[in-house]
Amino acid sequence: MRIETSDLNCGNCPLTPLTGIAFLLMHNLDVKDLNLNADKRFSSSQGIAQATHLRVMIAGGGTGGHVYPGIAIAREIRKRHPEAEVLFVGTERGLENKIVPAEGFALGKIRVSGLKGIRGRSQLKSLWEIPRSLWDSGRIIWNFNPSVVVGVGGYSSGPPVLVAAILRIPTLLQEQNVHPGMTNRLLSRFARKVAVGFGECEKYFGKKTVITGNPVRSAFSKIRAKSDSEKFVILIFGGSQGAQAINTAVREALEKLRLNLFGLEFIHQTGERDYEATLEAYRKSGAVADVRPFFKDIPDQFAKADLLICRSGATTLAEIAVAGKAALLVPFPLATDNHQQKNAESLVQAGAAEMILQKNLNGEVLAARIQYYLQNREELRHMGQRSRGLGRSDSTERIVDLIEELARPRVQRMY
Repeated sequence: MRIETSDLNCGNCPLTPLTGIAFLLMHNLDVKDLNLNADKRFSSSQGIAQATHLRVMIAGGGTGGHVYPGIAIAREIRKRHPEAEVLFVGTERGLENKIVPAEGFALGKIRVSGLKGIRGRSQLKSLWEIPRSLWDSGRIIWNFNPSVVVGVGGYSSGPPVLVAAILRIPTLLQEQNVHPGMTNRLLSRFARKVAVGFGECEKYFGKKTVITGNPVRSAFSKIRAKSDSEKFVILIFGGSQGAQAINTAVREALEKLRLNLFGLEFIHQTGERDYEATLEAYRKSGAVADVRPFFKDIPDQFAKADLLICRSGATTLAEIAVAGKAALLVPFPLATDNHQQKNAESLVQAGAAEMILQKNLNGEVLAARIQYYLQNREELRHMGQRSRGLGRSDSTERIVDLIEELARPRVQRMY
């Protein structure tokens, strides 16, 4: 099926060519099916010109699980190519607004909302934002002139990657999960390559798949195994925004452990919502604890811990493996396509973690597992060793290798 720009008109309200790109997804088409004369208008000699240095756009975000892989990639690009320019693209609402500027990178913003799992007016609003998101993305891409556009997941990665593909700009997707998210499954038709964290993804992406592992910040790979100490340190976190179910179970567990807290120390990232209630529970219990809504130095907290209690997002698991830590995983049950449970199962099967489903999680269960591992540190040590065996400390470097490969034809000088 061939679609001409003239076919993308709606009565007296003609759609711009970029807006019409949305029809590709609706009709399960490929880039070649949309004739926008892209080769003539956006070739290396016309329109978007060949760059004198590397310029990488990293699109996506919303949660730390998407933002931090992008940060790891951006840092490695800067390390190799000090004169390279890196631009993140996200939304006004995502965690990228806090993290990206703090890391010293520029952030462009588009107007877009997710489509999956919503109905009624919210769905209509999200559909209405599609044309605006494509327009915003086209404007940012035209002004920035990227050598490569990298999609790190989340609905905000969709429009920039899609527009870049139409403009014949090389695109790379980075998929963190065992079961790919909807955005990357749709975008894979337009991407040149897909860097994946798990080999199971190959059935979704075919020959475009490159198994790289998930990118993590270099600080995690520098963490060394802990020596035995008097204190048994537990790091608890539920992702960048906390996890109410885990926070509640910990507060209940503190009651159960009240007479058995000697030798225990807690580091707890609660998220903003549960911070006060959780802090008060620690105060009442008398436990030694460092409780904060958010840790900016989470690799440092990993280094102190004997046991992690956390969700099982793919980025978290990559960090756990590279750091060589043992973990008690509580998958988020509402994660898209249940991907967190599938992620967790990969570590459990390797003997590197234990999993408790949220429906089975309560204070009594959690207190019992903490007591068990406090008395069986040797088992934790073996779990940590198996965890480190799963880690890919060179994942970020391998992804940047792919970016360089894709960018080379568009960059006059590769440093």
